[in-house]
Amino acid sequence: MEKGEARETVYRRDSEIPAHVRSRFFVTIMLFLGMANAYIMRTNMSVAIVAMVNHTAALGEDAENATKATNRQDGEFNWSYKLQGYILSSFFYGYVLTQIPFGFLIKAYGAKQFLGWGMMLNSVVAFLVPLSARNGGYMALIIVRFIQGLGEGPTVPCTHAMLAKWIPPDERSRAGAAVYSGAQFGTIISMPLSGLLATYGFDGGWPSIFYVFGSVSTIWSVFFLCSVPESPLVSKSITVAERKHIVEAIWANSPDQTGSTTPWVSILSSLPFWGILIAHCGHNYGYETLMTELPTYMAMVMDVELKANGLYSSLPYLAMWIMAMLFAFIADLLIRKDVSVTITRKIMNSIGQYGPAVTLLTVGYFHTSLLITVLLFTLGMACNGAIYSGFKINHLDLSPRYAGLLIAITNCTANLVGLTAPIIAGHVIHHDPSIANWRIVFLIAAVVYGAAGTVFNIFASGKPRW
Repeated sequence: MEKGEARETVYRRDSEIPAHVRSRFFVTIMLFLGMANAYIMRTNMSVAIVAMVNHTAALGEDAENATKATNRQDGEFNWSYKLQGYILSSFFYGYVLTQIPFGFLIKAYGAKQFLGWGMMLNSVVAFLVPLSARNGGYMALIIVRFIQGLGEGPTVPCTHAMLAKWIPPDERSRAGAAVYSGAQFGTIISMPLSGLLATYGFDGGWPSIFYVFGSVSTIWSVFFLCSVPESPLVSKSITVAERKHIVEAIWANSPDQTGSTTPWVSILSSLPFWGILIAHCGHNYGYETLMTELPTYMAMVMDVELKANGLYSSLPYLAMWIMAMLFAFIADLLIRKDVSVTITRKIMNSIGQYGPAVTLLTVGYFHTSLLITVLLFTLGMACNGAIYSGFKINHLDLSPRYAGLLIAITNCTANLVGLTAPIIAGHVIHHDPSIANWRIVFLIAAVVYGAAGTVFNIFASGKPRW
């Protein structure tokens, strides 16, 4: 007897099934861990590069003016800040190329296989990072990181497509926040452990970052491919009650477009869709600025040693992870209390984008205090957690049917914008990594955050469209 059949003798309605027993709970957990692994593979280079680079050479320092570098652990590569910006952004060039193609393929072939095998590619290629850097130089490293990006490209559109199939509307904020907060959980794991591995790890320290996390991500990929169903309709373990509830809840209020072609004209002329797109672009620019540059700022401006750097750099993401869940609970509660989905998404998104904008505007003026600097970054990212109940889940409100495609478009465009963040930061601080130039880096990110949040507030909607 199948597991689902055994349960069916007890549970007749979905509301009777304990949350931890529901199949969608297991799917949510696996997607959360997948997102965590994806961000571990994405962010570990941000800490590793601090240990890889000879910063004294990059700054052109001599023994007389390098007295502040007592806590700095110089590495084996003489790469300028501008070149480091290109290395850090190379992952995203591969990442954006696979977004929209997989948005189309998902609708025809499903999301599970693309997600699982994409992460497998990302994970296996991670083992080549140390070899490529040491034997092939920065160009070989850029190519390897580019290939990793190709593998991770399907992650977000596939995750969105699976959420659209598995999660009822009144659970979307919580499930979406739970899954996408895996990004912060992965960063929380990656940054401090990467700092420790860079200091104490094998093969010279920093290479062990890619060996360890590559192994963990490979294990997840195998388990995901073997255990997670594509949808409730093909699951062999789900109860009839849960399957019926999910299918009816998701499709009851969705326009019937069975057999219809993709409504491109309607999508591309939709102001709510453009609101999501602009918000997504603004978020990615600000987020990638922090994710790729925060460890460097902590090392070069705040003079934080490598072991502590990963810990301090991860604290903002811990706050974002915790607050994302709190904001999601509040958002779903508002919707259940008959506050419109549109108003709820705008409230959450305002907190999520205006909050970090304000802290980025101020943090550069407290560079003499490590405590205040960490607190401001942490407060800003805590507010940023609200975006998972804002624009990030809004694609599912507009169309469960095309959610994977919609987020493929916005995520591709947003990452094209986001990959410019480390490049622009690298150019700003290239010749003079002074606090004045770091303030410019943070000012640009703050303005982008604020403008994007305002556009979303003007155009966003929570009503189903397609």
